[in-house]
Amino acid sequence: MRKFLVVLDDSRECLNAMRFAAMRAANTRGGVQILSVIPPDEFNHWIGVGDIMREEARERIEAHFEVFAKWMRDRQGVEPELVIREGDTVDEIIQQIEDDPEIGVLVLGAGADKKGPGPLVSQLTRSAGSLPVPITIVPGDLSKEKLEAIT
Repeated sequence: MRKFLVVLDDSRECLNAMRFAAMRAANTRGGVQILSVIPPDEFNHWIGVGDIMREEARERIEAHFEVFAKWMRDRQGVEPELVIREGDTVDEIIQQIEDDPEIGVLVLGAGADKKGPGPLVSQLTRSAGSLPVPITIVPGDLSKEKLEAIT
């Protein structure tokens, strides 16, 4: 089964990327894999404190994931898979794509403000030619109706 890999983060544009991935997966009988990356610098504390912070970060990610997963199950009939990795976000995205041969498309949300598309889109499009899968960039201000029409 072909999977759409989408990155779960705190950005506003993440929502449209999630919607797009779920709708495309539903329409093509594919799957959705949601990747969340915990930056390593969040845990540069004493070992015990770092472990507690890491566990709290995982709990926040899982709670955030459940909101998207419920919508995907209820509205799109798609059962998403959650992957949590630790490290540099771009490196971990690339490593996840290499580790899972079923990933067929990377879906990213682009910011709609004057600051540009966001650091993730900027960094990954620079190396798009060497990625083993295509990237779909979803505008962050695309309406639900437009998303439905194009998926």
